Amino acid sequence: MKTLIVKVLGSIAAVSGGLYLGKEAPFVHSGACIASLLCQGGSERFNLTWKWQRVLSHDRLRRDLVTCGAAAGIAVAFRAPLGGVIFALEELASWWRSELLWLVLFTTACITVVRQVINNLCEGGKCGIFGNGGLIVFDMSEVSTNMRLMALIPALLLGIVGGILGSLFTYLSGKIMKFYSNWHRKNECVGKVLQALLVSAITSFCAFGLPWLASCKPCPSGAECPSSLPTGIYKRFTCSSGYYNDLAGLMFSTNDDVIRSLLNNNTNNEFQYSSLLIFLVSTFILTLITYGLAVPSGLFLPVIIIGATYGRLTGKFMKSYIGFDNIDEGLFAYMGAASFLGGSMRIAVSICVILLELTNNLLMLPWTMLVLLISKTVGDLFNVGVYDQIVIMKELPFLEEKPEPYMKHLTTEDVCSCPVVSLSAIERVSAIVEVLAKTNHNGFPVLETTPASPYPTLNGLILRSHLLILLREKELFFQDACDPVCYDTKSGKIDITKLMSGKGPTMSDIRLTAEEEGMFIDLRPFTNTSPYTVKEDMSLAKAFSLFRQLGLRHLCVIPRKGGPCPVVGILTRHDFMPEYILGLYPDLKISKWRRIRIRLSLFKFVRKWCC
Repeated sequence: MKTLIVKVLGSIAAVSGGLYLGKEAPFVHSGACIASLLCQGGSERFNLTWKWQRVLSHDRLRRDLVTCGAAAGIAVAFRAPLGGVIFALEELASWWRSELLWLVLFTTACITVVRQVINNLCEGGKCGIFGNGGLIVFDMSEVSTNMRLMALIPALLLGIVGGILGSLFTYLSGKIMKFYSNWHRKNECVGKVLQALLVSAITSFCAFGLPWLASCKPCPSGAECPSSLPTGIYKRFTCSSGYYNDLAGLMFSTNDDVIRSLLNNNTNNEFQYSSLLIFLVSTFILTLITYGLAVPSGLFLPVIIIGATYGRLTGKFMKSYIGFDNIDEGLFAYMGAASFLGGSMRIAVSICVILLELTNNLLMLPWTMLVLLISKTVGDLFNVGVYDQIVIMKELPFLEEKPEPYMKHLTTEDVCSCPVVSLSAIERVSAIVEVLAKTNHNGFPVLETTPASPYPTLNGLILRSHLLILLREKELFFQDACDPVCYDTKSGKIDITKLMSGKGPTMSDIRLTAEEEGMFIDLRPFTNTSPYTVKEDMSLAKAFSLFRQLGLRHLCVIPRKGGPCPVVGILTRHDFMPEYILGLYPDLKISKWRRIRIRLSLFKFVRKWCC
């Protein structure tokens, strides 16, 4: 709940304050927070709890609803319901199934209906600029897409430039975010506030100082110039009557209005080369230093602005010097935006759908696909996308769609961390407390010894959260481990599902006396007796596919033959991460420059073979 409140208020303040950031990431995070809040039964601190939380407390359903909430954030930010569905499929969920597709589609459809109803209620300026635009944000339905075959050359050039600039943007943003992270760690809250104030001051200085470098232009006929509304692009600034400052119009307008002006097909002569170039450099730098601050921020809109600016420059240059008189500068601005999106974010399908829903022109689909694929391919030669880079920097265990090639040569035993921390079926309370205090594992195998077998057998798997609840409630503690009556008659007294609502207890919440620590507890009623298991000699690539497709959290590795230890190890998401595996076996790592050389060698071989 605290995160949701901070995200909403912080996003409103940051976007309305004029910082170079987008609102789509806070929308995505807010939607995920709402879904998580519903699944955990509300917030006890804010006295928001619900009795029906048992229905939503399942782990898999919680992950599904968080995915739906994130997709709803995309749908409401860009008014693109199908784009939200494809974005969740391509970028958010690490595993997918048809039921989840239906849930996400239903969620985005409901979001679209609710937003349309609110837009209708806000018609006539009742809600300021909220209701403007309907469901189409940047309408380009009247843009002509009938270009000559020679237009393919600048389109290819835009794709290549977008891939190179996108990879450069990703590289620089990674360096800046690492610096910000170290600064935040050293200076904590005071450093975060001072850093945000410094960037705000730099942004204000650029907004008010850079328009002095641009010259005034005569107002176009038939347009309201200078603009009387805050959303207009024709800003007078220091110009005399009948003139406007085009750079001031770009600097003082909202992100939506800037994009709408750059993509407009009726503004071919309203921007100067110098103004576009100054605006491109300043926006690129300001976006780099803004993203990573301790404020809710997104990248989508600033990236569109940067791409649309150099796309507009390309179209203007072609029209002035190459003789493409019948082309539309707005179309090249659109292709430039698509190229920079593909080059920096490396998302092809969902960006294509979102852009088509934003612009309302299906005829631009071929150009969008061409530019996106080229920019993504060029960018992949240098580094990963900006979102993947943030996931790697935060060390989040996000599984990609396919296993790495070197996983075929490894087995599950090769990545298991030893020794395995296990618990007995009837365990002493002090032993459980010691295991939880010394480790940060989330799952523990439960072993049981029977008279029929000389070695212990695997009874199942129990979660850390369940153990903490059992220690907090203390209802199942008993004195004698050999007395079967004590725990058989008490096994149904605790409903784990009911007690899992809210944030859950931690080790600091556990208060035990010396007498209670000497007691025992039966773990068998709360153990998952059928965990997924694989043999120790199974290929790591196959185990990766099994783990991801089933949406598991733990995968037990058992020995090929029976022995004193029934569990060799437990695989989690961290064990499948390339960084962890390459840390164990650094010889498997291939440098990115070697990958480029291998791809170029294959290309030369294919070309030689074909010729």
